[in-house]
Amino acid sequence: MIGVEVQRGIYTHVCGIDLVRDSKTGEFYVLEDNVRTPSGISYVLENRLVMTRTLPDAFQACEVLPVNHYPAELSKILHSLSPRGDADAQIVLLTPGIHNSAYFEHSFLAQQMGIELVEGRDLIVDGGIVYMKTIHGLKRVDVIYRRVDDEFLDPLAFRSDSVLGVPGLMGAYRAGNVALANAVGNGVADDKAVYSYVPAFIRYYLGEEPILRNVETYLCGKDDDLSYVLDHLPEMVVKAVGESGGYGMLIGPQSDSKKIEDFRERVKANPRNYIAQHVVPLSRVPSYDPASGAMAGRHVDLRPYCLYDGHKVTTVPGGLTRVALQSGSLVVNSSQGGGSKDTWILRGED
Repeated sequence: MIGVEVQRGIYTHVCGIDLVRDSKTGEFYVLEDNVRTPSGISYVLENRLVMTRTLPDAFQACEVLPVNHYPAELSKILHSLSPRGDADAQIVLLTPGIHNSAYFEHSFLAQQMGIELVEGRDLIVDGGIVYMKTIHGLKRVDVIYRRVDDEFLDPLAFRSDSVLGVPGLMGAYRAGNVALANAVGNGVADDKAVYSYVPAFIRYYLGEEPILRNVETYLCGKDDDLSYVLDHLPEMVVKAVGESGGYGMLIGPQSDSKKIEDFRERVKANPRNYIAQHVVPLSRVPSYDPASGAMAGRHVDLRPYCLYDGHKVTTVPGGLTRVALQSGSLVVNSSQGGGSKDTWILRGED
């Protein structure tokens, strides 16, 4: 990506930021930034649809702000990225396929935005131009809303064994003949080690203090931090810097000695690949427990979504409240068995 000029200079078109509330202090913290291929917005929209049908009077009485404009807002941004201009823009959503855990969202968003849902085998690059295969022949593609991770996008540039991507896609991208949202290489921004420096970025570039604090983070690539983490491993949450979805992590207080020792060896072998944080006692909300048939408290976090069009940031007035459905669990990721709740933002008074 060095030397590549992305369309309109926008690297992050869609962002999902994970927020948590400390149940002891009541403070909110930023837990993670997600600017590669953030997922979950479809659950926000579907949860809202179900709730408005279930509790229509409550929505009217409480003046809950709508969230259903998200697909239209995202569609406008994608159209604005077209190298050939908005009028001629051909947009597709690139999915890894039906076996991906977020495939429902891929198909849902494609349907909501009125764009084609494609897999890598549906696209071809010829002469530095990306085309979609159709029954009427090849059709040029201008913008790809990609839900495929960087390393699988182009087997000629990244993993040669990938069958999910499109050979030659990066060449077309570098030439400016196709736009990708989000931009390739964004993983450097939501790397969990880089996350710890974001407050310093805000102070340096904006001259402001962060409104929300980060969770205190120990970088295992630093000798002092590494020693502290290894001494307190049973008390800490350890995460691999490049993983997402709740994978590659250790929750010390909920792990047995074997798993803790296994992580100790992993951290020692590659310290730069890990960060550690003290366990944040996440706030809880009442949730239905299918096992007992009763309501019970379950830990939650909140992922609001932001869209950037090059001029302004649009924050969806709601978000994905993720729920750890297992009693006592702190892992809220849907890929790890977590659930979700509708999140209401009330209009209020000016």
